[in-house]
Amino acid sequence: MKFSLRSLKVQKLDLYIMKKFLGTYFFTISLLIVIVVIFDYSEKFEDFMELHAPAKAVVFDYYVNFIPFFFTQFSGLITFISVILFTSKMAYQTEIIAILASGVSFKRMLYPYFLSSAVITILSLSLNLYILPNSNTIRMEFEAKYRKKNQRNQFDDYIFRQVEPGTFVQIRGYNRQKKLANFFVVSTYNKGELKSMVSAASATFDDKTKHWTAKQYINRTFDDGVESLVKGVDLDTMINLTSQELGNIENYAVTLDQMELKKFIEEQQAKGSDMMSTLFVEEQKRLAYPISTFILTIMGVSLSSRKVRGGTGLHMSIGIALCFSYILLMKFAEEYAKSSSATGVTISIWAPNILFLLIAIYLYKKAPK
Repeated sequence: MKFSLRSLKVQKLDLYIMKKFLGTYFFTISLLIVIVVIFDYSEKFEDFMELHAPAKAVVFDYYVNFIPFFFTQFSGLITFISVILFTSKMAYQTEIIAILASGVSFKRMLYPYFLSSAVITILSLSLNLYILPNSNTIRMEFEAKYRKKNQRNQFDDYIFRQVEPGTFVQIRGYNRQKKLANFFVVSTYNKGELKSMVSAASATFDDKTKHWTAKQYINRTFDDGVESLVKGVDLDTMINLTSQELGNIENYAVTLDQMELKKFIEEQQAKGSDMMSTLFVEEQKRLAYPISTFILTIMGVSLSSRKVRGGTGLHMSIGIALCFSYILLMKFAEEYAKSSSATGVTISIWAPNILFLLIAIYLYKKAPK
């Protein structure tokens, strides 16, 4: 059966399937969010009480911003489960047999599934690219203030960054709350040879001026093996390193929207940063996870549209095994990609989607026609 514009017109059957698909999806994800929030609150209740977290902040700063995070992390899994739940039920009520017997091809029956997947994909992409970064910023600021675990991790023992080719910064004992470094060194190299080193026992970063300041410092210069040493006071230097780049770059990257992330990647590339693979992973997975919605939907329909001995339970067990395999493979790909080049990151992050697309095509060919 060939598609025509007329055949792609949304009909009653399409609306019926879309209603079941999206209805099951949003009901399932809403139910899971309620359960997860209850368990999460019971786990963090003592921290909230001991650190006097305001109820308004707990609700609006933390949990309202926790929901988009949960949605984007588990949207693919919920899509897969939702498709299997209602499609398997349709199969066992012989609705699918009736649809195919009426002259509707299996390919045409996938059309409303495709439309529903498009709705979920667009929603996931919008959250990933533009809404979630701001939500992550608010949620992480709340956790830093009202969670004991995060307060204990306010110090970074050792930070080493390349701020531009040949210039490196070493920081020890950095307090992210006070933006204070207990040890601060800027080293400049030329063709692998150390040329100068500015060090201070402590230094503070000013977000307004973008300058690092220190009350006392030592400036060492090296010329043909001869060292010159100068002590000074009131160091005020502007180096290409902001407080946001210190600490966990991965945590900072998730707080940037797509345009900010692209700009930050360009800045880090100009510096010759050794964290580029981590940033490329964040950029690619924002697209890879939502696109997987289509693949998991095809797998779910193809797997659950046939009556088999064992019923919905068998469909669910096979489906969940496949879905968790996908999630596990994607997490493994993320970790592997963090030690790869830009091209390697792209291949690694998209490899699970390609593999499961092949599985989806196989299941589609085996589905009842």
